[in-house]
Amino acid sequence: MNEFSQSVAIIGGGPAGLRAAEVAAEAGVGVTVYEHKRSVGRKFLLAGKSGLNLTNGADFDAFLGQYSGGDFPRERWEEYLRGFDSRALREWSAGLGVETFEASGGKVFPVMKKAAPLLRRWVAKLKSRGVQFAVQHRFLGLRRDGAGWMVDFGVDAEERSVRHDAVVLALGGASWPETGSDGGWVRILEDLGIRVNPLEAANCGWECDWAPETLAEAEGRPLHHLRLRAGDHEEPGELMVTRYGFEGAPLYRLGPALRGMDSPELTIDFKPVFTVERMVAKMESARRNFFREAQLRWKLPVAACAILRQLYGEFSDAESLARAAKSCRIPLRGPRPVEEAISTAGGVAWSELDENLMLKSWPGIYCAGEMVDWEAPTGGYLMQGCFATGTVAGKAAVKGLG
Repeated sequence: MNEFSQSVAIIGGGPAGLRAAEVAAEAGVGVTVYEHKRSVGRKFLLAGKSGLNLTNGADFDAFLGQYSGGDFPRERWEEYLRGFDSRALREWSAGLGVETFEASGGKVFPVMKKAAPLLRRWVAKLKSRGVQFAVQHRFLGLRRDGAGWMVDFGVDAEERSVRHDAVVLALGGASWPETGSDGGWVRILEDLGIRVNPLEAANCGWECDWAPETLAEAEGRPLHHLRLRAGDHEEPGELMVTRYGFEGAPLYRLGPALRGMDSPELTIDFKPVFTVERMVAKMESARRNFFREAQLRWKLPVAACAILRQLYGEFSDAESLARAAKSCRIPLRGPRPVEEAISTAGGVAWSELDENLMLKSWPGIYCAGEMVDWEAPTGGYLMQGCFATGTVAGKAAVKGLG
C-alpha cells in the first residue's frame, strides 16, 4: 500500500467488498480489504455449497422487477444494474477462466458449479493488482482525520487504527452470522447518526402452528405444482413442509408481501390446473371418506390432506373440500430467525445515500452490498445486486479522491 499516494479501505470481504476492491485497484489506488474472519468470501462459499448461482438470464425488465426495499429508488437501481448487468458478470467470470451456463429458471452457474475455484482465482487476481488483505480485523468504528479517515479495528485482544483516504463499507446483513455478517455494524452507524432500517429475515422459511397429527403425516414432504398468494401477490412453485412451517422459493419471493401484513397469512391453491367444478365432477358418486377419495381421484398429496384436515376438519361433501383445496388459508406466526435466513431486508436507508452510494453526512464513506436497504429473491439476483453495488461504490470511492 505504501507505493500508492492514495488508499481505499474496503471493510468486508464478501462479493460486494471484493468487487469494490477490484474496481478501485484497477483505477490505480492502494486498496486494503479488511475482513473479520480468518479468510474472505465465507458467505460466498457457503452460498455455493449446492451450486453457485451467480446471476440470472431473465430479460432486463423482469430482472429489475425482482428488487425491492424501503423507499426503494427504482430508477437509481436500474442505473446500477445497467452499469454491471448479468452479461457483464458472466464476462467477468469468463475473464477469470470460469465459464458459466444458464440452467432452468434462468439461473446462471459456473460450469464447475462450486464457488471455491472462482474465489481462489479472484483473490489471486486481486493480489496481482496490489490489493492487500488484513483478516481477523473486526470493524469497531471510524472518525475523520484531516482529509481522510481513521478506521478502528479489533485485532485479537487489541485495538488498532489505520488511516485511509476513502472507505467502502460492505459489511453484509445479519444472516449466516458464522460467516462474519452478524449485523454488528448497525450500532456503529447509528452512533454516527446514520438511519438504519431494522434488519429482518428475508429468503427464509415461515412458521405456523402444526398439530402433532399434521406433522406425523406432512413433515418433510414436498408439495408440488402450487399457486401461493399473500395479499395481492401470487407465485407458483413448490413448498416443503417442515417441523416449524414451510420452506420454498415461492415463499421467499412472497416474503416482502407477508412482512407487510399485520397478520401474515398464506393462501394455497393445491390444484391450480383444476376448477372446483372439475374436481367435484371427478369425485363422481363418492359420498364419504372424502380425503381418501381426493388422494385417489385428485392426486391430492397426503401432506395437503393433513393440512386441510387440521384447518378445516372433516368434510361432508366434495364441493366444500374442493373449495378449501383451491383456497387454503394458513395463518403464519412469522419468519424464521434472521440468523437462519439466506439474506436480510432492511439496512442503511436510501435517504442517507447519494447516487454514488456515499453517505451524505459522511463524505468519503460508501456503502455496498446487503447492508444497504434492498432485497431480492434467490435465483441469482442477490449476487448480482452485490456485484452491481460493489462496482458503483468502488468507482465512486476512486473518483471522490480526485
